[in-house]
Amino acid sequence: MFAYGFMRNAFLASTFIAVTCGTVGVYVVARNFSFLAHTLSEIGFAGAAFAVWLGIGPLWGMLLFTLLGSIGVGELSLHSEQKESSISAISALFTGLGVLFLAISGANSNYATNILFGSIIGVDHQGVMQLVILSIIVLLLIFSIQRQLNFDSFDHIGALAHGIKTNFVSVIFLIALAMSVSIGAQIVGSLLVFILLTLPPATANYLGKTIPAMIAWSVFFALIGVWLGLYLGYITNLPVTFFIAVFEVAVYLVTYFTHIIKHKL
Repeated sequence: MFAYGFMRNAFLASTFIAVTCGTVGVYVVARNFSFLAHTLSEIGFAGAAFAVWLGIGPLWGMLLFTLLGSIGVGELSLHSEQKESSISAISALFTGLGVLFLAISGANSNYATNILFGSIIGVDHQGVMQLVILSIIVLLLIFSIQRQLNFDSFDHIGALAHGIKTNFVSVIFLIALAMSVSIGAQIVGSLLVFILLTLPPATANYLGKTIPAMIAWSVFFALIGVWLGLYLGYITNLPVTFFIAVFEVAVYLVTYFTHIIKHKL
């Protein structure tokens, strides 16, 4: 399997993306940003379609749209009294824009499918290096504010009482989240990128007693999911995303019901 260059590229890129999404995802879940991550994935779809229309790489369109959208949508989710309805409206708008950009660009259905569901097998060496560099940038952003981010995510009132600049922390985190959505979409696509940003950390919440432990568990399940998905996709010629989704859902359900049973005994 590793005799093929495209599989080596796929495993290298997916490893960095899984570490990034697994780490960022812990804070996504802690801050109740799962719905925001889903919305950003749809904004990313519009950005990728926009990039196709312009004739540039979809990744750069995703980055542009998610970076701009994360701040606006993030602020809306914090301050709007009807944030779910407002964000749903924005999500619908960008989904429509994505379809429009694909239509006027003349892209075929296969290209649209790759944007929506990912195409990690087709990432070349240059694309892999771009994903690795972006993943490292995201991790550096997170680790540069990790103490403040831990405080703000798990004890917001305490963070305010200790004088932590929570607005600054939120902006940096939203930037990291936007970048994570863009690079994670290269594996599972813009439609399902929230799988890696929510399910591994949600599972980790039941297993980790400390924040480092939750991050470790989250990264572990994200890595196993993408590695297993790539392997099974290679031997079956079925979509990698399908196997990733099934694995992450199965692990979450097993962990959840085990937790429920233990607390009832």
